[in-house]
Amino acid sequence: MHLPVPGSSALPAARADGYATDDHLDNLPAEVRQQLTHQLLEQKGFVRVRELSERFGVSTVTARNDLQVLEERRLAHRVHGGAMPLNVARGERPFEEVATQHAAQKAAIARTAAALVSSGESILVDVGTTTAAMAHELVARTDLTDLTVITNGIKIALDLEAAYPRFSIVVTGGTLRPKQHSLVDPLAAVMLQTLNVDTVFLGCNGLDADAGVSNINLPEAAIKRTMIAAAGRCIVLADSSKLGVRALAQVCGIDEIDVVVTDSGADEEHLAALRSHGVDVIVA
Repeated sequence: MHLPVPGSSALPAARADGYATDDHLDNLPAEVRQQLTHQLLEQKGFVRVRELSERFGVSTVTARNDLQVLEERRLAHRVHGGAMPLNVARGERPFEEVATQHAAQKAAIARTAAALVSSGESILVDVGTTTAAMAHELVARTDLTDLTVITNGIKIALDLEAAYPRFSIVVTGGTLRPKQHSLVDPLAAVMLQTLNVDTVFLGCNGLDADAGVSNINLPEAAIKRTMIAAAGRCIVLADSSKLGVRALAQVCGIDEIDVVVTDSGADEEHLAALRSHGVDVIVA
């Protein structure tokens, strides 16, 4: 059995968000449902089993089976609670490409996170597209003064420069990773290990109540762990597509984070699970 070719007349017409325009999506042939699921994966970067079940009027067992079929055909990679495209699971994408996904959610999270910062504080800002958006929001807060910002993100440091001299901007140093414009070991941890800052704002690829915070890249995961150890408070910025996801490298357990800032698309079960561990969850 072969999946229909994308754009085939066998598929219902699709909107820009990947959903079919026909409201009657129950009783679709399995091949068509699986192709629509694949389209959603490619456009959203992650889909949840529950989302597919509700969208297509099928059981969660059927939705999981559809994802299993896609995984067997090397079109998807199943993760806890859903799936992501295989090319995403295999490796990281450039910063500029990732920044365009879930942009509205990231902007809302960034505004909310920036509002948690006070004048006179010292903060660590981890590399990432959501933390980069937060840097812009920090600059826009003209009420903030005497803020010390340490970052391992070159792009983030350059964006923060617009707030000088209100902000003191410190770059960790280390070895450059061009895809993310980030600095890692060797050398990055040397400076971080001497610090005692108020708060770290952490990016991630996955956040799960059982598996904790995780990242797709091993060198960056190691630097994130060093950042957490250097901070009195850990705030994780994670859009809803990252909740319930377990990426390659664990950064820390759920008991090591204090606050999660996410968006309104977050699954309530994931939020409740995080709160049950004592994490303060803020929905932007």
